[in-house]
Amino acid sequence: MDIRIGNGYDTHPLVDGETLILGGVSIDHYKGTKGHSDGDVLIHAIMDSLLGAANLGDIGKYFPSNSIDYKNISSLVLLEKVNEMLHKQSYSILNIDSTIVLQKPMLKDYISLMKKQIDKILLIGIDRISIKATTNDKLGFIGEEKGISVISTALLKKDI
Repeated sequence: MDIRIGNGYDTHPLVDGETLILGGVSIDHYKGTKGHSDGDVLIHAIMDSLLGAANLGDIGKYFPSNSIDYKNISSLVLLEKVNEMLHKQSYSILNIDSTIVLQKPMLKDYISLMKKQIDKILLIGIDRISIKATTNDKLGFIGEEKGISVISTALLKKDI
């Protein structure tokens, strides 16, 4: 059996007046991510972990931040494109494990919604999508509420 593992990481600044979207879910907060697309760091990290596991490069290769085609686009649309790439290469997603590092707001009430949004695209079952959230104990740019980071790991199986 051909099993592949990949890691993804993304970070964005948090700024006043922007929308905070994580996992395709709009989070009620006075700050949001600054980014070229919708700034969904969770989806970006997941896409990079999936692409990395399949040895297909990273999201910048397919969705460059200097392209007008991806300005303000929903990251869920991009996730759908990554999923199509995986299927064309005969990969199945076994599971995804992601950790969001954000000082505020607390995300526990949003995680099940995020998992449902992601599963609408990937169709792997919400029991195969793990999303955790933690703070940075008020340390660094995340602790100072100036940014957000996400790390993700994906496990794929090559269907032969």
